[in-house]
Amino acid sequence: MPSTVKGVIARGKGDPVELVDIVIPDPGPGEAVVAIQACGVCHTDLHYREGGINDDFPFLLGHEAAGVVEAVGEGVTEVESGDFVVLNWRAVCGECRACHKGQPQYCFATHNATQKMTLTDGTELTPALGIGAFAEKTLVAAGQCTKVAQADPAAVGLLGCGVMAGFGAAVNTGGIQRGESIAVFGCGGVGNAAIAGARVVGATTIIAVDVDDRKLSWAKEFGATHTINSREEDPVEKIRELTGGFGADVVVEAVGRPETYEQAFYARDLAGRVVLVGVPTPDLEVTLPLIEIFGRGGALKSSWYGDCLPNRDFPMLVELYRQGRLDLEKFVSERIDLDAVEGAFAKMHEGTVLRSVVVL
Repeated sequence: MPSTVKGVIARGKGDPVELVDIVIPDPGPGEAVVAIQACGVCHTDLHYREGGINDDFPFLLGHEAAGVVEAVGEGVTEVESGDFVVLNWRAVCGECRACHKGQPQYCFATHNATQKMTLTDGTELTPALGIGAFAEKTLVAAGQCTKVAQADPAAVGLLGCGVMAGFGAAVNTGGIQRGESIAVFGCGGVGNAAIAGARVVGATTIIAVDVDDRKLSWAKEFGATHTINSREEDPVEKIRELTGGFGADVVVEAVGRPETYEQAFYARDLAGRVVLVGVPTPDLEVTLPLIEIFGRGGALKSSWYGDCLPNRDFPMLVELYRQGRLDLEKFVSERIDLDAVEGAFAKMHEGTVLRSVVVL
């Protein structure tokens, strides 16, 4: 039987979110219903509310989530009822050209549940990133469920988006290695996850760059060995000073602005790697001298979801957390109820939290 549960929706562009009754259908073939235990409040959810993704309102918000599988549909073998899972927004197809090349982390045909969740009047909801986890239950494609060892859902649920994006930008995309140097521009949740990833793999010089001393203080807690307030000093010159005059081996740009991307470009060593993980708006452009792109060698990369493969990366990161080597709980600034999402958006704007996490 379909379930009626509470969920947080954005009904129109810029409107305050609402806590309403929503209907969750029984899982069909290839689908799963998950009872949500915790879900982080991510900036992407705010983008949905503001119409920055598309205009397919009403949206069922929330996507950084962990919970327990309640039921599965026909043909599902990945998970079963009772499994503790972290949700992801890239259920790989196994059939596209990326999957056939043995690179499923780049799958070009990821998918979501086929059926729609609705309001009680039948209005179809668009789930944020195909998940919609600001709800007591949600319906997803079974491939969006990654079984992991039991752990604090408020902490490990953050692997579903921001933490994985930042960790993967440094480790998967940037290929940071032990003994190397890394600079990270932007020390919110994604940037600090990149810093934490660099520390886990053994980077010896980890430089955090931001305009907010509070965020730089957070960066130190995650493993930054040096901090730079770019309002007060030139980050390119300072990064070179901290790296023997050469620049960093890897530079992660977690802001998504032309100004910071240009700084990241000039702050890398010869043959260094620049990784863009900050999400720019469509109108932004960057101009760089072509001779500098050629002359510096190395690589300019973009990192989408940290180039992750959830069934490979999520269990590994949960195990690092359980071993005390990756402190996911540091990302959890506060635990809130389902009716406090609008207030969490305000705190996000103010920059006073890394992550508010809804706990059900």
